[in-house]
Amino acid sequence: MADYPDDLRYTNEHEYVKLEDNIATIGITSFAVRELGEIVFVELPNQDDRFEKGDEVGTIESVKAVAEFYTPISGTVIECNTTLEDSPEIICDDPYGEGWLIKVQVDNLSDLDHTLSPEQYQALVEGV
Repeated sequence: MADYPDDLRYTNEHEYVKLEDNIATIGITSFAVRELGEIVFVELPNQDDRFEKGDEVGTIESVKAVAEFYTPISGTVIECNTTLEDSPEIICDDPYGEGWLIKVQVDNLSDLDHTLSPEQYQALVEGV
């Protein structure tokens, strides 16, 4: 299951969450990258912006479409991957590593109860 790392949680909207202590790193999945194609622009929120679970936090523009991305957890943005402003293609090259989007100080860890395991996400996108 290399496409969907085991240490992540996933959403129906194709975001992933990596939790370390109370900090969540959020990005888009390799499935979303394949669907979008070549990514040419990313609009990220501002540091210190606060969001509720399910809020739209930014957009990702590809040569094919513009897609919104959402936060699967409530919290405050503590860091944005500003490298993506000049090099959005990093998301395509390494969505689970250098291509992360934002880091959030988590308000409520139980928000993750509504995310998907790697197996559940794979079943969602691949119909297995």
